[in-house]
Amino acid sequence: MGLFRSIVGKIKAGLEKTREVFVSSLKSLLLGRRLDEALIAEIQQRLLLGDVGVKTTTRLVGQIRADFREGKIETGDQVLAYLKAELKAMWPEQDRRLNIPAAGSGATSGPAVVLVTGVNGAGKTTSIAKLCSLLRGEGRSVMLAACDTFRAGAVRQLEIWGERLGVQVVRGQQGGDPAAVAFDACSAAKAKGVDVLIVDTAGRLQTQDPLMRQLTKIRSVIARQIAGAPHETLLVLDATLGQNALRQAEEFDKAMRVAGVEGQPDKGGLTGIFLAKLDGTARGGIVVAIKDVTSIPVKFIGVGETPADIQPFDPEAFVEALFEE
Repeated sequence: MGLFRSIVGKIKAGLEKTREVFVSSLKSLLLGRRLDEALIAEIQQRLLLGDVGVKTTTRLVGQIRADFREGKIETGDQVLAYLKAELKAMWPEQDRRLNIPAAGSGATSGPAVVLVTGVNGAGKTTSIAKLCSLLRGEGRSVMLAACDTFRAGAVRQLEIWGERLGVQVVRGQQGGDPAAVAFDACSAAKAKGVDVLIVDTAGRLQTQDPLMRQLTKIRSVIARQIAGAPHETLLVLDATLGQNALRQAEEFDKAMRVAGVEGQPDKGGLTGIFLAKLDGTARGGIVVAIKDVTSIPVKFIGVGETPADIQPFDPEAFVEALFEE
């Protein structure tokens, strides 16, 4: 219980803006009030403003309205309790951990590979540093592959993080073939017996077909080098974008699935989301919208600027942190 409270505390600090703007406004609206149709309409507006999403909001408000008319819910206090319980119940039992075989298990012919993608400005490089720090803290050896060969600044930023975290970064020539860097990184990781290889890719929009094809090529090279890889394909989303982040998740997953992977059609699509910059936004409700609209699990949330500011996504802890004072 103590560990759970500690996790809630860390997430709570990262959700301060969301809690102040979204949950506090709901509480001020509902506490001590009798429910009526006008108040239900206001609840709907507050949920939409909190980026919970149209689909989720429609479902939640529809049930509140039905329960109100049947006399099951009569007060704003009961609505808050209902919302908290429903949000917790949204996430079924699901493994949100990284799909990384245990070190030394013999489950792979090389390192576990995590491919990371996203649009420019989403916080991709910093999120990779956080993921690297988490894995290092678990006692795993990590290598980074700088496959964003088009921006010298991106490679240098990754190298700086590598130096700080004590991990090797494999890079290529600026403007070179990103897939060649992925090939070299896989070879180096296998030769050195590294546990996890994290592959950074160039920021791209889901509508940029040439870059999406480039990403497919990188994945194909990785798959040929290491059986079963990439074991994870994570999309980094900027939580401050609200509903725009949701659309990115939908379109990116669709684009990846259409592209597929040569010889491995089951590898198409995203395996998880890293929701970055959650501490810098009042739009934390986007986590709920992502769950209700896509089948892509949120696996990690970024709740600060340092490498240690990463939390594996725990739905119960998230909702508790959201509603706590």
